[in-house]
Amino acid sequence: MTTFVITVPGTFTSGITDSECSAFERELSPQHTDVSESEGLDLLTLNEGGTFSVRLEVEAPDRYEAELDAVRIVSEALGKAGVAQADAPLGPPTVTGIDSDL
Repeated sequence: MTTFVITVPGTFTSGITDSECSAFERELSPQHTDVSESEGLDLLTLNEGGTFSVRLEVEAPDRYEAELDAVRIVSEALGKAGVAQADAPLGPPTVTGIDSDL
């Protein structure tokens, strides 16, 4: 298995409350570990205009599976934080780091 750092962009189309944002980060925190922390990457970046990006770590056999898992994790975290999918559409994920024992 390889550890991938995946960036998933999105847009909050109707804003996000402080409590929703905190719950969203809390749900994602298990995916922010050694690789992304040692590189100084923020788990969640909020930008003007409601755009955001999530950087999380996913263990997967390949890039494709890592990207699918990352989108699933972000979608589930948004739902658990009380944010509807329609209120936070996600963009295409991007691999921004790889850590492998190969």
